[in-house]
Amino acid sequence: MKKVFLIAAMALFGFGVQAQDEVSGGQTDMGSWLIEANTGFGAAAASNTSFSLNSIDGDTSWSIGAEGGYFVADDLAVKVGLGYSDTTIGLLDYSSFNYKIGAKYYISSMIPVQVDYAGASIKDADENPSYIGLQGGYAIFLGQNVSIEPGLRYNVALNDFYEDRLQFNVGFALHF
Repeated sequence: MKKVFLIAAMALFGFGVQAQDEVSGGQTDMGSWLIEANTGFGAAAASNTSFSLNSIDGDTSWSIGAEGGYFVADDLAVKVGLGYSDTTIGLLDYSSFNYKIGAKYYISSMIPVQVDYAGASIKDADENPSYIGLQGGYAIFLGQNVSIEPGLRYNVALNDFYEDRLQFNVGFALHF
């Protein structure tokens, strides 16, 4: 499985270098804004600010959310995210309000790395999850205002009740 991810990352990197050469910079300059929506493959149901839908044997979980950021320096954005999740497992049905705050840095204006704190407020839960998230990927700029950012994310659980999670994300970003 690791080889598949490595090959996919190398292919996206090669494609992205060609796409980046065709687009002039400016998307990650200081004073710019970023609005981002992610798909959360392998995401934990709690603390999720992405779009996801998972249904296995009648158990369904879904989430909706988005993130926004402001570039306080060239290539460095401060971000916040909000989301809502709903999960049904057997007779158990719970929903959560999710949040995230962090920073995203674009190495060479095209390799995004992100560090953030994410958490959730779960209805009727004894303990709410919180995570430190580490994320890296590659930004493929499709024009002056749009990018696709595939990447990997690792969530380190800060609570004993919750587990660490690995995610593959595909982000879609608008740059102003």
